[in-house]
Amino acid sequence: MERNAWRTSSRSGNNGQCVEVRDRCAQVDVRDSKARDTGMLTFEPAAWNAFISGVKASH
Repeated sequence: MERNAWRTSSRSGNNGQCVEVRDRCAQVDVRDSKARDTGMLTFEPAAWNAFISGVKASH
């Protein structure tokens, strides 16, 4: 993942319900692509990796 650049989830469809992720090295930010100005969630990298691992394990 490119550092400090927002990218759209690869699992997002064309239905307008997307999330965007930005890796800033010391933290990972997540925001709603259709409401970018309303804020974001910020995670420590270890917490984000645990979340992603959990999602992948559930599929």
